[in-house]
Amino acid sequence: MKIAHLLLWLVICSALHSYGQSSHVPVSYAYTGIGAYSQHSVDAFSFLSNQAALAQLKSAEAGVFAEKRFLLDELSAYTAAVALPTASGNFGLKTNYYGNADYNESVIGLAYGRNLGDKMDVGVQFNYNRILAAGYGSANVISAEVGTIIHVSKQLNTGIHINNPVAMKYGKNNDEKLPSVYSFGIGYEPSDKALLNMEIIKQEDEPVNINAGFQYKPADQVFVRAGISTATSRVWLGAGLLWKNFRIDVMSSYHSQLGLSPGVLFLMNFKKKRE
Repeated sequence: MKIAHLLLWLVICSALHSYGQSSHVPVSYAYTGIGAYSQHSVDAFSFLSNQAALAQLKSAEAGVFAEKRFLLDELSAYTAAVALPTASGNFGLKTNYYGNADYNESVIGLAYGRNLGDKMDVGVQFNYNRILAAGYGSANVISAEVGTIIHVSKQLNTGIHINNPVAMKYGKNNDEKLPSVYSFGIGYEPSDKALLNMEIIKQEDEPVNINAGFQYKPADQVFVRAGISTATSRVWLGAGLLWKNFRIDVMSSYHSQLGLSPGVLFLMNFKKKRE
């Protein structure tokens, strides 16, 4: 890594932490997770925000998401997700990779979600977290996530999600703590074309953040999404196109001091015919 890039990386990380943005929480989650508290817009990425969302999936899906944070190769982030419904509940597999060969963070998670009657879904996930810094080696830790979603009505869904409730730490010497994150989410669908979503997120030792957004479908094959994250005053905007069993999204978030973070998402639904 060039010295200029290293200095820029350190400045960016410092700014991110000062504005309540943890490197462990991808910028894209506010966009990809908007369908978690919905009964009509759930997809393979929704369980990344709340594992209980898996219970609403009716067919297998797989997708990848790539994001170039602040237009820097060194801060690129990649996410892959697979969701598989079964008669015994629904399973999800996700993997995240952030950084480059000199410094990177990665996570592999296995999730499970199922219905508990018509009004409640629950989910759990176990993660293998790894950080690597060139010249310093790597450190690993196992963590867990739990979530529940309550279907108040056909239009209104709400729930809670807890990531790393027992505050696990990296490495044999416990040099770095993986933060605990608590969130409360709510989604309202006034029609089958519109979704309003809000998450209140409290990360350990950080101020409260609110992710608020909406989705609107002007046609069956097209939707638009937009939202804001209050802790960083970051806004995001995206659009998706559905064609047969495929979906492609393009989006970008904007930070007032660090600039744009464009991203692209590909998703495949393995149902014979998309509804």
